[in-house]
Amino acid sequence: MKLITVLLLLFTSIGFSQTIQVEVNGNIFNTNQDSVMVSQFYGTHYVDYLKGKLDKKGDFVLTGTLPFEDYYVIRIGTQHINLICKANSKIRVIADGKNINAFHNIVGSDESVALNEFVTQMQAYRAKMDTARVMIQRYPQNAEAINQSFQQEYFGFNAYKQKFISQHENSPALIPVLSTLDTEKEFEIYEAIVNQLLIGFSNSPSVKNTKINFDQMKAQKEAANFLAPGKKAPVFVQNDVNGKPISLEDLKGKVVLIDFWASWCGPCRKENPNVVNLYKKYKDKGFTVLSVSLDNEKAKWLGAIEKDGLIWPYHVSDLKGWANEASKMYGVTGIPFTVLVDANGNIINTKLRGPELEQTLKSIFGF
Repeated sequence: MKLITVLLLLFTSIGFSQTIQVEVNGNIFNTNQDSVMVSQFYGTHYVDYLKGKLDKKGDFVLTGTLPFEDYYVIRIGTQHINLICKANSKIRVIADGKNINAFHNIVGSDESVALNEFVTQMQAYRAKMDTARVMIQRYPQNAEAINQSFQQEYFGFNAYKQKFISQHENSPALIPVLSTLDTEKEFEIYEAIVNQLLIGFSNSPSVKNTKINFDQMKAQKEAANFLAPGKKAPVFVQNDVNGKPISLEDLKGKVVLIDFWASWCGPCRKENPNVVNLYKKYKDKGFTVLSVSLDNEKAKWLGAIEKDGLIWPYHVSDLKGWANEASKMYGVTGIPFTVLVDANGNIINTKLRGPELEQTLKSIFGF
């Protein structure tokens, strides 16, 4: 059973002198391997800490020091089982060497048992999901039926996941759950599990690193949240094609599509005909476009406006390319990037293009 990546976010041992004594013993039968190790797995390689021999019956005893409380594996060859090792852990493992992932028993660490059980269920679910994706690619005409069939698996795994979370409060075994969560839709659950891991396994470098990664994710999410629906759109002023300053404030009373684009941006140019059609459709009802160009050559900017027939009057740029002050204010990292603003200057939504933009405007204007 491969230890999932989220378990392998290991701090350097510098600054972590919290060594622990452990004993891992047991029996691994049906194997031609002669050695057993307690290691950490990094996706492509292992770092071994304890190593010992299997006797003729497959019995073994590994006693020694680990660098810290954390997530480890017991392995023979390239097969392994996940272990949660704490100070003075004494864990017994009995496994079938032909398939230790599927056939093993762990005594002395209920948390390790729970961790392995969840990872097994998660991997089985993902295998079914991958199969469904392959089937959809192969038989696109049956996509709806395949998706409907997979819904039972989806709801079943999510019910299992919710039950697992409730039954293992503050347990180190919760860490693989994080990789199954949608951070956009389940951010509060993600945060709650990170906090529970800090309560239940605070000395683990992997948990500490998970907290650092979460804090970075949260900071990015909060930084991006200034463009959330309902927030005031940041006001900026830039010159139009004639050098006249235009402010977003000047367009209050209109529904405004702030469209960050450039003459050299292929996807932007491809989207322009759709924006032109929507402008023609709704301009008499109070809709307009404020185009912010990330060009740095005026001739190319003006040429693209003319060639694409961008007939609205509001075209601005400071001709600084990616250093455009308005784009920096809006956190633009790729174009096209759009922000739809209501008549009061509040953000309706971002990144609207094509059918999504058309449907949103239809819901606003009623046709």
